[in-house]
Amino acid sequence: MKKLSNILLTFALFFSAMCFVSSTISFSESNIIVLILSIVGILLGLRLFFPFFASFYYDLFIGVATIIFVILNLHEDLPIGSWPLIFSSWLYSWLAVEKIMQKQFETDYSSTIRNFVAPIFFGVWIIFFWEVATVGLKIPVVILPSPSVIGIKFIASLDILWADFIQTFVKSALIGYLIGCSSGLLIAILIDSSPFLKRGLLPIGNFISALPIIGVAPIMVMWFGFDWESKAAVVVIMTFFPMLVNTITGLSISSQIEKDLMKTYGASYSQTLFFLRLHGAAPFIFNALKINSTLALIGAIVAEFFGTPIVGVGFRISTEVGRMNLDMVWAEITVAALVGTITYGIITFIEKRLTFWHPSIRGN
Repeated sequence: MKKLSNILLTFALFFSAMCFVSSTISFSESNIIVLILSIVGILLGLRLFFPFFASFYYDLFIGVATIIFVILNLHEDLPIGSWPLIFSSWLYSWLAVEKIMQKQFETDYSSTIRNFVAPIFFGVWIIFFWEVATVGLKIPVVILPSPSVIGIKFIASLDILWADFIQTFVKSALIGYLIGCSSGLLIAILIDSSPFLKRGLLPIGNFISALPIIGVAPIMVMWFGFDWESKAAVVVIMTFFPMLVNTITGLSISSQIEKDLMKTYGASYSQTLFFLRLHGAAPFIFNALKINSTLALIGAIVAEFFGTPIVGVGFRISTEVGRMNLDMVWAEITVAALVGTITYGIITFIEKRLTFWHPSIRGN
């Protein structure tokens, strides 16, 4: 880790020096701030040789200052030396995040804030680079719209996005997700209780999981109609097998000694199942729930390409691409990304509260 930090610091010092030279040669009033920030970057880079300015607060300062300065001047001509300054500040921000993640905090509250701040700061830099590249390099909107254009379209189309959210996620994805996961869990318990069912139903489940969604979606539309029911059926097919396989694997994780101990307590099959085997299978079940949270969204969106009412994320993407309204397409993608991230985060939060005993949770 020390070696990586030195490499990042070397490149940050190099870009800061490049920024200083270019802004000095073509000095003007417009690039005074660039010159000042380049000097700050050089001073921070000198800690390769001298032990000062080692706190991550200095690295954060130059990162935040550069973001603010570039955003304020982005829609004009960027001053000379801005690009080396951007790369230098990005590297210093990277170093700041590394230091924050390595820092030991005295309270759990501070550690929790650290775990949220670091990825948020990293995400801000990704959006910043996206904005600078698309606006600064004048990339056409039909190829890649900037985050600001997507944000404006997002706010202006909240009513449309909300209707698409209800149709695709609340009706299609959520209902299909609940049915697929619960049926996979129940059938896994049945298969586990009978060797005959294990030989018969497991290959059928494997066969269903191998069906291509592009082939299944039109069939489900013909069977269940053009509304959300056909999309939910596709989601059921996609989420059923991961839950089935993970649950069966989790149920087999209990050792024979643990089962014999339950027998000595006079526990019945159902008591052993609920208090021992399902308890031990919880990490595997939650793993399937997290996998299925993304599969459900993908299944519902792709299924809408094969017939749907005039509402839904998949329908909107397919129609707006034909109209070359790429800002609306990216707004829909943003909705899908936010819903997927929030859903995955909720499941992970519940998993940590219910499986706190597992070594993977205790280790974190």
